[in-house]
Amino acid sequence: MIDLKLLQKDFESISKKLQRKGVDIALLESLKLKNEELKKAKVSFETLQALQNSMSKEFGVYKREGKNISELKQRVDANKIVIAEALDIQRVKQEELENIAMAVPNIPDDEVPDGKDENDNIEIKKVLTPKEFTFTPKEHWELAEQNKWIDFERGAKLSGSRFSVSYGMGAKLERALINFMLNFNGSRGFREVSVPHMVNRTALEGTGQLPKFENDLYKIEGQEMFMIPTGEVPLTNLFQGEILPYESLPIKMTGYTSCYRKEAGAAGRDTRGMIRQHQFHKVELVCITKEERSDLVFNEMIDCASDILTALKLPHRIVQLCTGDLGFGAAKTVDIEVWLPGQNTYREISSISNTRDFQARRAKIRYKDGKKNKFVNTLNGSSLAVGRTLVALMENNQNEDGRIDIPEVLKPYLEMSV
Repeated sequence: MIDLKLLQKDFESISKKLQRKGVDIALLESLKLKNEELKKAKVSFETLQALQNSMSKEFGVYKREGKNISELKQRVDANKIVIAEALDIQRVKQEELENIAMAVPNIPDDEVPDGKDENDNIEIKKVLTPKEFTFTPKEHWELAEQNKWIDFERGAKLSGSRFSVSYGMGAKLERALINFMLNFNGSRGFREVSVPHMVNRTALEGTGQLPKFENDLYKIEGQEMFMIPTGEVPLTNLFQGEILPYESLPIKMTGYTSCYRKEAGAAGRDTRGMIRQHQFHKVELVCITKEERSDLVFNEMIDCASDILTALKLPHRIVQLCTGDLGFGAAKTVDIEVWLPGQNTYREISSISNTRDFQARRAKIRYKDGKKNKFVNTLNGSSLAVGRTLVALMENNQNEDGRIDIPEVLKPYLEMSV
């Protein structure tokens, strides 16, 4: 949630920044109005409460002086009713304000470039040079079928479109990639954490998936429980409602989860293969830190994800997202896109975001800084999407006859497989 006090203090400046992200000015005006209404309701309640306290003191005076308290009692009783009504009004105004505020995205950092969509993103750098093939490289679904690694038809038979089944070396490589990524992240100071794959509504509200993206989530019928769309949700919400010691920060975590998305807004996109599925595996990086270390940790996370791809010898590029492509909760985001020779293009494999204190305000995660409690900064990123990494591995390491070479760094993990 954005800082409402900051919005109230400097409405023109903050609203201009949010409009860079496509936020309707009418929504912001409504937010400003509701904030004013809440302030008035609080003043009214506090005034009535002060009057009540004053009359309570009069009781003591009246009793000591032997005065008749019947009239004063009537005034006190009447004021109690008015106070209760004023408190109800304050609660309603608070709920109205929060409902609107929950629909307002994070403020983009000043350094985020303006733009309408992904076409306006800015390439920061390329890492490794794509291999030149002496033949026309195949796409991953052709290689998967030829090597009998992945079965899309049986996945669809079990669960419908955009599901798959991995066999043999395909399944072993997925497991090897997960273990390799977790160990790599651990060597960079990220503590491994295993979390539930189902969370409640409060957790999803805390990281910003709800209420805006409810249609893209899988909900457990009859319960306020959802399948996680990303490991970011349970990892960040581990500290929901807590005040953390200053010396405990930064908290750097990595975790493997399956993720579940309806992909409701992606009709017709990447319907073939493993690029966009309803269930997929991902290794996540999450960091909870102080504001002054936020940018430093952000760069550490980018380097960590990029270095995994470099270790796998997969060419990739790092891209700064523009305002039009920036996610709801992100203040800034860098995507890492891996080269897919079968498609002759770079495709997103990791998205690393700094949400500043946006998620922390929603999830009420703070830290003790002297006598003050401050909101933490939260950061998250894929490190990496396992299925897409397998796709890139297959396409970049293919031979003309369809055989696929295994990266050296994964061989020790495959030797542990039976």
